[in-house]
Amino acid sequence: ALLSPGSCTFEDSACGYQWDYAHLPWTLHGEGHYISVDTSYEGEKAVLSSPDLYSEEWSCVRLIYQIATTADTSPDPTRLNLYLRQEGESFDRLLWSAKEPSDSWLIASLDLTNSTKKYKLVLEGEMGQDKKSASIAVFEIKITSGYCVECDFEENHLCGYVNRWNPNVNWFVGGGNIRNSQSILPKDHTLNSALGHYMYVDSVYVKHFQEVAQLISPKTTAPISGCLSFYYQLKQESSIVFTVYLRDMSGFYEEIWKTDSALNADWALAEVDFNAPYPMEVIFEVAFNSAKGGYVALDDISFTPVYCSNQTGTPFNPANAGCNFEEDLCNFYQDQKDGPGWSRVKVKRNVYRTGDHTTGFGYYLLANTKFTSQPGYIGRLYGPTLPGNLQFCLRFYYALYGFFKMSGTLAVYIFEENHVVQEKIWSVLDSPKGVWTQAEISFKKPMPCKVVFVSWCKSFWDCGLVALDDVSLSLGSCQAADLLLPSPGECTFEKDECMFTQKKRGRGSWHRKRGPTPTSYTGPKGDHTTGVGYYMYIEASNMVYGQRAYLVSRSLRGTSGKQCLTFFYHMYGAGTGLLSVYLKKEGDDEEIPLWRRTGEQSISWLRGLIEYESDTNYQIIFEAIRGVSVRSDTAIDDILFQAGPCLEVEEIQFSSGYPDSLNEIEY
Repeated sequence: ALLSPGSCTFEDSACGYQWDYAHLPWTLHGEGHYISVDTSYEGEKAVLSSPDLYSEEWSCVRLIYQIATTADTSPDPTRLNLYLRQEGESFDRLLWSAKEPSDSWLIASLDLTNSTKKYKLVLEGEMGQDKKSASIAVFEIKITSGYCVECDFEENHLCGYVNRWNPNVNWFVGGGNIRNSQSILPKDHTLNSALGHYMYVDSVYVKHFQEVAQLISPKTTAPISGCLSFYYQLKQESSIVFTVYLRDMSGFYEEIWKTDSALNADWALAEVDFNAPYPMEVIFEVAFNSAKGGYVALDDISFTPVYCSNQTGTPFNPANAGCNFEEDLCNFYQDQKDGPGWSRVKVKRNVYRTGDHTTGFGYYLLANTKFTSQPGYIGRLYGPTLPGNLQFCLRFYYALYGFFKMSGTLAVYIFEENHVVQEKIWSVLDSPKGVWTQAEISFKKPMPCKVVFVSWCKSFWDCGLVALDDVSLSLGSCQAADLLLPSPGECTFEKDECMFTQKKRGRGSWHRKRGPTPTSYTGPKGDHTTGVGYYMYIEASNMVYGQRAYLVSRSLRGTSGKQCLTFFYHMYGAGTGLLSVYLKKEGDDEEIPLWRRTGEQSISWLRGLIEYESDTNYQIIFEAIRGVSVRSDTAIDDILFQAGPCLEVEEIQFSSGYPDSLNEIEY
C-alpha cells in the first residue's frame, strides 16, 4: 500500500527520514520493521527528521513506539520527544513526550492543525545520563488526514482507542471473518461485509448488577469543536444503558449522549455536538442492568468541525474575557450606582512610580480607596458573561499600596446571572507591597456567570491603593494549563535558564534569583512572571566598574523573514550601567548590536522589543555592564522569541532624572 508523505513502517527504508550526524545513529531493522537507538554508543540523544511535509487539511499523526530500560526509576529518564519544525520558526515546538518504559509497543495519537506553512516532524530520543542500558524503538509513523478521534477499527492499533479492562465486561474487536472470532454481527458498517471490523460489548459474562465496559478515545491534543458521529447497534433483552461521555484531564465526566430506547438490529447513526477546547477523552460506556443478554456494537466514529445541529453559534473565545487596559476597559464595566470605583490610570514618566505590568509604560486599573469619605468603600468591576459548564482558568496581576492590613482588600466573586448570588472564589491574604503579583483561580459553574473584582477598605483609617492589570481567561483548569507544553522560544527562568548559558569572562556572571536583590535602592523586588518567581540579574557588589556579564543563547535556526524578540528588563539604581543585546551569526566573529539602554530607567519592569532577521544560524547575547556604584543591579525576565515582525513599537523611558513630584499619576 502507498504510504502518505511522512508516514513510514521502516521495512526496507526510512522513507526520507534522515538522522542528524552530530548525534547518535539510528539503526534500521528491516526484518523487524522498526528503527531504534540504544545506549551501546556514547552520547546523549538521537535525532530523526522527516522530509518536508504540507498539511492543508487537519491531520492525525500516529506513532507506534516502545521504550525499554533496565533502571526502574531515574532522575534523568530515557524519553522520546516529537517536535514540529515549522518553516520560518527558529524554535521547534514540542508536540508530545513520553518516558514510560513498556513490555510491548504503545501508540500515541496527535492532532496536527491545518497550516499553509511547510513543516518537518522531528523525533528525538534522549538516552539520559545514567549508566543504564536503554533503547527506544519506533515501529511506525502514520500521518492520515482527519482527526485522531475518528476510527473505523479496521487496523490493529484501533486508532489508539483502548478498552478499560474489567474482569467481566469488556469491549472486543468483532468481525474480520475469522472462524473462531465471536462475530455477533453478520457485517460491519465500514465495508458492509463479514471481513470488516467493529467494536462490541456482550452481556455473556456479566456477573454483577451494573457493570460497565468503557472504550476510551485518544486524548485530543488541539482544541476542536463540531459534530461527532458514530454508528451503533443495540440488541437487548433487558435494559442496557449506552452512554457517551467527555472526560477532561482532572477526571471530570460530562455526559453528551445516551440511547433513548431499544432499536432495531441494524446500524443506526448517532450525532452529537462536541466541544473540546482543552484536552479531553471521549468515553463510550455500556452498562448492563442484568445478565439477560444483549449486546452493543460500535463502528465508524467520525468528526466534522461544524456543529451537527446547524447551530451557527460561534464557539466562545476566551480572549474576549481578558484585558490589559491599554486602550480601554475591553468588555469590563462598572455599576453606575457604585460610584467611581476603578479608574484607568497611567504613571507619568518617572523613575520612582511603579508602572503597569503589561509594558511598564502603559495603563492599569486603580481603586483609590483614599478618595472616599465613608468607610466600607467598595469598588466593583464586572467582567463579560461566561458560558456555563466550561472549565476556566482566570489569571490576573494585582499590586497593593498603603494598607496596614492587606487581607481581604481585593476579592474575586462569581456572580451567577439567574440567581442574584455572589460566591467569593478568591481573596488576597498577604503579598509583597507594591509588587505586581499573579493570582490564578480555576472554576466551573453550571450556569452562565460573570467574574467580579471587588476592592474595599474596612475602616476609614486603613484605606490604600489596589492596582489590577493583565486579566486573562483560558479554557481548562489552571493546573491543566501548567501541564501544557511550554511555548517554544519562551523563557521565564522559573525552572532553569532554558536556551541560555553563561559565557564566563573574568568574574562577571548572571545569577538566577527570586525575591529582592541584597542591595537596597537597586534591583527588582520580585520577578515579572508571577511576582514571586525567578529572574536573572547581575549582583553589582561582586563586580567592578565596567565589568561585563554575558548570557548567550544556544545556536538558533536561521530563517528567512523577520523575527521578534520580547523581554523585560529592570534597571533601577543610581549607579546603573549598560544593558545591551547582540546578534552573532554562525561563523562570524562580529556581534551586531540590536538594542541598548544606559543608566537608571525605572523602578518597574519595562518591556523591550527587538525586530531582527538572520538567514543563517545565530545566537542572541544579553550583555550587562556594571555601573559606577553597587546600586547597579540589572535584571532581565520573560524572554520570548516569535516568528514574524513585531506588532507593536517599544516605548523608551526618558533618561533625565528626577520627577517634579513623586505622586503624579495621569488619569
